[in-house]
Amino acid sequence: MRPGAGRILTTHSGSLPRPKGFLPLLLARDAGQPVDDGQFSAEAGETVQRQADAGVDVLNDGEMSKPSYATYIKDRLTGFGGEGSMDELMASVLAVEEFPDFAQKMAQLMGAMPPMKLVSCDGPVAYVGQSAVQSDIEDLKAATHGVASAGVFMSAASPGVIAVFSPNRYYRSQEEYLGALAGAMREEYEAIHKAGLVLQLDCPDLAMTAPGAGSLENFRAQMELSVEALNHALANIPAEGMRIHVCWGNAEMPRTTDVELKDIIDIILKAKPAGLMLMASNGRHAHEWKVFRDVKLPDGKYVIPGVLDSTTNIVEHPEVVADRLIRYAEVVGRENVMAGTDCGFGTAAGMDVVVPTVTWAKFRSQAEGAKIASEYLWGSAA
Repeated sequence: MRPGAGRILTTHSGSLPRPKGFLPLLLARDAGQPVDDGQFSAEAGETVQRQADAGVDVLNDGEMSKPSYATYIKDRLTGFGGEGSMDELMASVLAVEEFPDFAQKMAQLMGAMPPMKLVSCDGPVAYVGQSAVQSDIEDLKAATHGVASAGVFMSAASPGVIAVFSPNRYYRSQEEYLGALAGAMREEYEAIHKAGLVLQLDCPDLAMTAPGAGSLENFRAQMELSVEALNHALANIPAEGMRIHVCWGNAEMPRTTDVELKDIIDIILKAKPAGLMLMASNGRHAHEWKVFRDVKLPDGKYVIPGVLDSTTNIVEHPEVVADRLIRYAEVVGRENVMAGTDCGFGTAAGMDVVVPTVTWAKFRSQAEGAKIASEYLWGSAA
């Protein structure tokens, strides 16, 4: 699936707010308690309809079945019986020594969230999530049946982001660990593709873990390993059937240590998927459309800039959305742009930085802004 001819399509990065009444059910299942799976199917259907009503063109299930975009794999892979550490995870993605008062605020916010079950790899990795991914596929297909859309996607954790959230305690090297993850997750990726859905690979590891790498050189070497593993896992899936989401972490934070897109775009573009979703609206990355003045987008690829900031309750004005899209269209071509979001609005279950009513208002503004941009780029007949 590619951007539509004649207008800019709208989509998002995957996760959406879980309704309060549904959240306890999801957390119970994540804890291994028996639950009614039919409620997950019903919630996927309601989430799809909310997206369509708000003007989203390319839909998904809002990740209703997952406690988070990365930690869900603990129940789909063997070898994850070890304990994980939130402190270790935060050290790899945040660098806030310069802002001790912010670090204190972040700790308070994390403490108020529902606990996230983190694990580590302590044994050989193999895929055992066949029934889980098929259940997600069936729920999403049922939810989107009869709902007008320009496409349907399903997200899956990349080998690299799994390695960030669930560190290696078993394999001899990080390269060996990534290879094992790629070999195992290939089964999930191919199942999603074979079901006729667009596969979205969540790859925040390609940007957000720079603070823990020590240097840009080290980070780029780390990226190369992650992209190589990802491409190995995707060998049997055509590029046009996939997109990746790259971000610098979904939080309101100083971001003064975020690696710049211009320093990593060459490696990102080596990833096989045709679609590239990037942060493009928050105050640290909104200027990076300029990177594509100097870096030519390879043939066959398209960009999905985030035109909605997922860390603020400000509803972007449609004209602001339109301006962001037009800037990208003018450097990569109007046929190569789709409207997206900086990150998810429910990255972890219960983490609703943006409240649900504002989330849906943002999507309505995104749809209006995409229409304005399309009229500008193609003329009033768009």
